[in-house]
Amino acid sequence: MRSPDTHPGAHEAQLLAYRRMSPAQKAEIAVRLSVAVRELAAEGIRQRHPEYDERDVRKALVALLYGVDVARRLWPSGPVPAP
Repeated sequence: MRSPDTHPGAHEAQLLAYRRMSPAQKAEIAVRLSVAVRELAAEGIRQRHPEYDERDVRKALVALLYGVDVARRLWPSGPVPAP
């Protein structure tokens, strides 16, 4: 799907580049994007909740990504901070 702010020619060039990549190269891009999204989400939690320590940020991130029920199963002894 082409982003509305991407020129059609640029979109086609990007698709061509992706088609030329090996599966390993595509997987590397996916991993990097996943890491970037997690880092951005964690930073958003830090900005919304400056009182959280890194453990609270980690718990809130798990709750955001996988749901509160999963976070509670991982940390049953304490509260799960809000994302």
